[in-house]
Amino acid sequence: MWILLGVTLLAVEIVTSGALFALFFGASALVVSALSGAGLGPAWVQWLVFAGLGVVLLVGLRRRVARQLGRPRPPLDGLVGEAAFPLEDLSPGATGKAELRGVPWTATNASPVPLARGQRCRVDRVADIRIYIRPEEEGGHS
Repeated sequence: MWILLGVTLLAVEIVTSGALFALFFGASALVVSALSGAGLGPAWVQWLVFAGLGVVLLVGLRRRVARQLGRPRPPLDGLVGEAAFPLEDLSPGATGKAELRGVPWTATNASPVPLARGQRCRVDRVADIRIYIRPEEEGGHS
């Protein structure tokens, strides 16, 4: 079962956008397959090792593998100045969700004033995959 799951996840990685998520869980399934053959333990232990190893591989190796494959990071700086709308009330410095180009993003209120749900804001800056937003009427970027 673990070999089939691993091969299936690796195949999914090949035929999809290549975000590298399935790759690491496929590798994890293949490792669990070898370990279960060596007597890893009951099914719940195998699932726990599969999930834990998949997350460790994903967090530890994804950026490095993407860099090695020459996959550029998307140009998120182009989002600065775009309109965004908080999906919940955000106090100053608070993090929540905001809609940007029709997609929910992790957003932090970069303003000293609270933001109301649905209030028109502008993206002030982008760090990793988090947007920092300010109310539109505040203007300017820091």
